[in-house]
Amino acid sequence: MRIGDYKENYAADEAVFVTPTSRFWLGVLFVLLALFPFMAGEYLLYMANITGIAIVAALGLNILTGATGQISLGHAAFVGIGAYTSAVLTNRFGLPLLLCLPLAGLVSAFFGVLVGAPSMRMKGLYLCITTLAAQVIFEFFFVHWESLTGGIRGLNVASPSIFGLDVGSEFGFYWVTLVVVILAATMSRNIFRTRVGRAFIAIRDRDISAELMGINLFRYKLYAFAVSSFLAGVAGCLWVNHLKSITPEHFPLHESIRYLAMIIVGGLGNILGAIYGAIFMTLIPEVLAAALKFFEVYFPQAMSYLYPLQAIVFGFLIVLFLVFEPHGLAEMWCRVKAYFRL
Repeated sequence: MRIGDYKENYAADEAVFVTPTSRFWLGVLFVLLALFPFMAGEYLLYMANITGIAIVAALGLNILTGATGQISLGHAAFVGIGAYTSAVLTNRFGLPLLLCLPLAGLVSAFFGVLVGAPSMRMKGLYLCITTLAAQVIFEFFFVHWESLTGGIRGLNVASPSIFGLDVGSEFGFYWVTLVVVILAATMSRNIFRTRVGRAFIAIRDRDISAELMGINLFRYKLYAFAVSSFLAGVAGCLWVNHLKSITPEHFPLHESIRYLAMIIVGGLGNILGAIYGAIFMTLIPEVLAAALKFFEVYFPQAMSYLYPLQAIVFGFLIVLFLVFEPHGLAEMWCRVKAYFRL
C-alpha cells in the first residue's frame, strides 16, 4: 500500500503549500535560482535555458496526457507552430518578445483545438494516431510553405529585447526563461486546484462515469488540448528567441516522443514530475556525452564503438524507470521526503 500525505478536505486540496517546510525549501530554491546565473558559465546558462524551455513544453503535455489521459504524439509540432508564429511576428511586424509570447501560445492553442476536435469520438490509440497525423501534416507545412516558414533554410530572428534591454545573451535570456517557467508551473498548479483540473482527472480515470456526473467531455478535452498547446507555443517562442534561428529539423517526430518520455519518466499527472522529467531528459544526454569525451582521452581507438553506447545507455535508463518506478521521479522524491520527514 502506498503511503503519504492524505487530504481530508477541499481546503487542504487547494492549499499551495502542503507543509510549512515546503514553503521554506521553495524559498531556498528561488534564492539558488537567483544566484545561479552569477556563478555559472556560458555553457551552464545555455543548458539552464534549454532545460527551462523543455520544462514549459513538458508542463503542457502533462496537462493533456498526464492529467486528462489524452495521448499526443504531435506536441513538438505545436512547439514548432509557436516558434514559427513568433519568428513571423518578429520579422514581419516587429512585435517585441513580450507580445510574441502570448500570441504564439494563442495561435498554437487554436491549432491544438482543431486537432483535439476528434477527441470526442476517439481515444486511446485512435487519438494517438490522429495526433501523429497532425505531427506529419505540420512538418510538411514547415518544410514546404517557404513563403512563410523559409522552408528547409528556416528563419532567423533578431536578438530579443524587453523595454529596450537586450536579453539575447545567455545571462539575459535566463531571467526570461525563469519567469516563464515559474508562471507556467503556477498556471498548471492552479488548474489542478480548480474544477477544471478535477474534471480533467475524472476524464482520465473514467470518462463514462465523468460524463454521468455531468462533465462535458468534449468541452473539457478541448480545454486540455488548448492549454497544452498554449504552453507548447510559449515554449516554441522561447526556443526561437533563444537560438535566434529556426528550421523544420528542430521539431521532428522523435522530439514529440522525447516530450512524452519526459512526463513518463518524471511522473504522469504530476507537476513536479514534468519538471523532473524535463531536467532528466535534457541533462542526462549531456552527462553521457561528457563521459564519452573522458573515455576518448584514454581509449581513442574505441570511440567508434563507444559513441553508439550513449543512445543505448540513455534508452536503458528510461526502461529502468518504466519497470522499477512506473510513477516516475516524482514518486521517488515523495519517498525521500517521507523518509527524512521533509
